[in-house]
Parts: sequence; C-alpha cells; structure tokens
Amino acid sequence: SSNLIFFSYQPLAKLNYFQQPQDIKESDFLKFLEKYGRHSFLAPSQVQPSFSAFYRAGDPILIYFDSSSVLSTLRQPVKMGASGLCVDGNPAGFLDSKSTSCTRIFANLSKSCITDPALDAASYYRDFTVLKVPINDTIVQSMKVIYEIEFSGTRGIQSVSVQFKVSNVSGNSGSSLQQHFTLHFWVSASILPGLLPSLTLSHMLPRSGNPGYITGAPLLIANNGAMQHMSILWSEGDGSCSQFLRHTVQFGRNMRTGCKLSLSPILEESNCSYIQQKLYKALQGMNRAEDIAITGSAHSTQAEEWTTVLIRNCSVQAVNCTSCCMVPVTLEIQILWTKVGLLSNPQAQILGAQYFYQCHPLKLLSGSTVPLTTVVTFTDMTEWPEPPRGQPQMHWKLPFDIFFPFKVALNLERSYRGDLVGYFLLILIMSSILCF
Repeated sequence: SSNLIFFSYQPLAKLNYFQQPQDIKESDFLKFLEKYGRHSFLAPSQVQPSFSAFYRAGDPILIYFDSSSVLSTLRQPVKMGASGLCVDGNPAGFLDSKSTSCTRIFANLSKSCITDPALDAASYYRDFTVLKVPINDTIVQSMKVIYEIEFSGTRGIQSVSVQFKVSNVSGNSGSSLQQHFTLHFWVSASILPGLLPSLTLSHMLPRSGNPGYITGAPLLIANNGAMQHMSILWSEGDGSCSQFLRHTVQFGRNMRTGCKLSLSPILEESNCSYIQQKLYKALQGMNRAEDIAITGSAHSTQAEEWTTVLIRNCSVQAVNCTSCCMVPVTLEIQILWTKVGLLSNPQAQILGAQYFYQCHPLKLLSGSTVPLTTVVTFTDMTEWPEPPRGQPQMHWKLPFDIFFPFKVALNLERSYRGDLVGYFLLILIMSSILCF
C-alpha cells in the first residue's frame, strides 16, 4: 500500500467589509430602536486646536494688534454659570457658526458706558487685523474686518465684517444689560463657479463629513429643498425659551434641553388649536425638518442622499378634563445610524430619523407657562463582520507507520555494529591462545 500525505486549509469566509445595512421603514423603526437603543449622555471630548498652513474646522482665528505687536485670537463672549454672566476669553472657532448670549452687570452704568470696553463698539474691530491663514510669523495687511467671515477653501479667509445694533439704555446703580454675539461663515463665490445665480451664499453650508458624518459635526436637514442645520430649544438665563437662539444638533452626541414657554392670555377654548400649533413650532423651530441627510456631504439636489424624517404627532383628545387642551410638551428626536465600508476607514451614515411628540393636557388659563423638553438620541446599529484572520495554516494528516522504513534501517545498523564488536573480541581471544 502507498502512503499518502494530505493537507487542507480554510479560506476566509468574509472580506474585510462592514455588512450592508438594512433599510429602515416606518413600520420597522420602533423594532430597531428597541433592539439597539440605549440611553447615554456623554460629555464631548476636548479637541486641542492645531495650526497649519491654512485654517481647519475648529481652529481659533488669529488676530494681530499692530500697536503692541501682539498675536491673539478672535473672541466671542459666552455666558458662564447659572447667572449667565459674560466671559470674554472664549475663542471663536473657524467654521463654527453660532450665536451666544450673556448678561453684564454694571454698578455705575454712566461710568461703564465710557470706560468699559464691552460697551465700546470700536473694541470689537479697531486696532487689530485678522490673519488670512494661521501662520504665526506672517502679518498680512489690514482688511475690512467682519464677524461675518467669507472663506475660500485652503486659501483661507477672504473678508471679515462686523455689524452693530445699538439701543439707548438708562439707569445707574444695579443695572444689567444682555448682549448677543453672532459668528457666521459663508463660502466665497470664487470656489462655486457652477452655482446658479439665484443661489444665495447665506444658504451654503459646510460639509459635515466626506462622505460619512464626523462626530460633533452639525446634522444636515432640508425643508422644501433648503439645507440647514437641525436645532433644538435654547434656554435663556431665567429658564425661558429663547425666541432667536437654538442649539445645533451635533452628530453622535446625545442632548437634552428644557425651558419654559410663556403663553398669551387665553379667553376662549377654541384657541386650543392655536396653542398646539405654537408649541409644535417652538419645539421644531422655524422650519420643520422634512428630510435628513444620509451622509455629511449630501447635496440638496441628489434625492438618493436624503431620507424622509418620520413624524409622530400625539393625540389631540383630552382625557378626563372638560376645559383642557392636549398640547405637545416633549420632542424626542431618535436617529438610527451605522458604519459602512472598510474596517480600515469606516464611514458613518444615517439610516432613519423620527420626531416623536409627547402631549400633556393643559388647562386653558390666562398667562400660563408650559415647560418644554427636547431629547436627542443617536442609536448605533452597526453590524460588525467577523474579525480578519491571518494566512491559512496547513493541517498535516500523516499515516501512523510513515517512519517504519527508518526504524527498520536503524535496527539493522545497530545489529550490524553489535556483530562487528563480537567478531573483534573473538579474534583477540583466539590470538592470545595461539601465542601461548
């Protein structure tokens, strides 16, 4: 019989790719949310600004004071603590368009109006210039300074301007003044040659990823084809809902906000529908989200890059209350997302989003206030493939007697050596006998 040698290997069952995500339908949304959903409110990680030959998103914008030869950063005051007092040391981030509000308290308003730089409009633009690119040893010529900043890709900031809205204030001791600060970025027309003339630059939004969303980037939504950022309620220092400011929803970061909305005096029960519409509008913002971008680089004209936002309004029927109105008091924004593509370079994309309103009966009283709450949750539905393995290994299967020929040869050799020794001893003995 012949001795055979066998070897085998197992090929890789799956490539190094994420699995294709499932389509999310309205009937399946709650099922996936129940399976993958979890509550988590994590503080965003702190990212240190980095400087390069051109501004990157989040980099502080550099300014230069000619008179003192000092390099500094453009700052946007923000409120601090429960009192909402202004803190002036907050740097403005490149491409970080946002509005802030804070409160200043003056012991002597007349004196502060002359000496306090915060009340001097010139302190926000005079005697300094904005650097086009963040190169520390390069000082550019003076430009038309602005807090409405035009940028042109890697070529840096093209123009800056500032606008003021002033009003007369009165009073001396114990006076307070609330200030608003806005920083807005828009794309230079020089890098948008293919746009239609009717498209205004104010509607141009920077990408939130390419193509997948970047954690912390604004969530892109659309209403009648107009792109904007998803936003939720903003609470003022006294707990009331702001009429002008809203928090921008950032991808991957769960949020929760709350505030109180004051209602005008209600005289008739027929005003219930008016109250409902007012609260719905306060929760969803000026423009209701109709579609949400699947990726961070979605274009408004590409329908396949958008998915419809599911809206679940609550019932309008009051329970056990003859003079009540069922009004929305909570908006829960539920977003399902996943990672697709290569494991070495995964891209985050959105599978579906839902606006879920919760209602509560409200008695029709004059001068009432309604507490409103907004919750944003991101649910990761990524289905991870099997981890990649190394090269396949050979599994040898040898016959149990494969070494038999070698054993026989070795035994014969040992036997031959033993015979030689015996013959040699016999010769020595016979020789010794014959010699005597």
